[in-house]
Amino acid sequence: MTPLLLSAYTATTCLGRGLDATRLALRAGRSGLARCAFETVELDTWIGEVAGVDDETLPAALADYDCRNNRLTWMGLETDGFGDRVREAVARYGRARVGVFLGTSTSGILQTELAYRRRDPATGALPADFNYRTTHNSFSLAEFTRAYFGLEGMAMTISTACSSSAKVFAAAARQIELGLIDAAVVGGVDTLCLTTLYGFASLQLTSPRPCRPYDAARDGISIGEGAGFALLERAPAPPPGAVLLLGAGESSDAYHMSSPHPEGLGAKRAMEAALKSAGLAPADIDYINLHGTATPANDAAEGRAVAALFGDRVPCSSTKGATGHTLGAAGAVEAAICALALTDGVLPGSPGTAAPDPAIPIGYVIESRAAALRRVLSNSFGFGGSNCSLIFGVAA
Repeated sequence: MTPLLLSAYTATTCLGRGLDATRLALRAGRSGLARCAFETVELDTWIGEVAGVDDETLPAALADYDCRNNRLTWMGLETDGFGDRVREAVARYGRARVGVFLGTSTSGILQTELAYRRRDPATGALPADFNYRTTHNSFSLAEFTRAYFGLEGMAMTISTACSSSAKVFAAAARQIELGLIDAAVVGGVDTLCLTTLYGFASLQLTSPRPCRPYDAARDGISIGEGAGFALLERAPAPPPGAVLLLGAGESSDAYHMSSPHPEGLGAKRAMEAALKSAGLAPADIDYINLHGTATPANDAAEGRAVAALFGDRVPCSSTKGATGHTLGAAGAVEAAICALALTDGVLPGSPGTAAPDPAIPIGYVIESRAAALRRVLSNSFGFGGSNCSLIFGVAA
């Protein structure tokens, strides 16, 4: 693929709002996870909750979109000057030439959960102020963002579980390559809700302690929430040091509804496709941001795929011990982390991990350290075998 410029990017998670909070936490090896005290949830688990989401108020003209997911979306869009950079792109290209490609897993489902508590006791009818289309509906995320910037071009929401906001980079790149748009707002937002917390607990996938990716004693995920965004544009002459999207690879192995292929075949195919897309070999990659959810099966399968392609030469880590698993936002949040790794020259560590599993023969990094990085790969794998790998690099 033709490299694309990340002319702006941002991330907001339990580590804090924006890139500075993220980089400081990662350098210090600090986790933002805390014991679950969300809403009425009674589960023995740890979560990554973003502070202040419920204190935000959407602009009056967009009040119909009010829900936790869109409030976090608004926070993310107006962090690190990202919104201003989008407005500059709109001024350059026009409202119809800037697309919106966003990922989420559950969107504003919490709004529906809260509405069900207020059903009419006699008829069971949902309250009149509940609007499914502008809150719970997955497209609400893209529609809200499109309306917020007054855009008129193409917009879509991708919902493929935990690969959602990685796949949007590939989707946007295809449309830019076709000449249908000149730039794209890409990213993802997912927020905490009862369905996700109780659902993952029912699958016995949550841990009663902060998650420990790739640890020999790992025993489950810590669910988080987050918002990550990037502005993709053509880059005929990118300035030195600029972050570029070099390649994207996707696969769908459909091995099982919620478990990866034990040998990580779908993961391996996605990484191979990303390398081919970027015109690179495994030896060209300097760091891998692993999907690394901290479940026994997921980490083992991904680890086998990484070892088969890269051996133990490439430093790898999962940053979910810091942010929690932000589900549909993970791909975009970790793309921002990869961009920081490239620009700051820092290999992110893995908060929570104490003893990497010796049965997984990869070069796992526990503590952050300085490193000269040119190209990095980021993995995002979803339920049902929906896999995506992205490759980012810096312009020479």
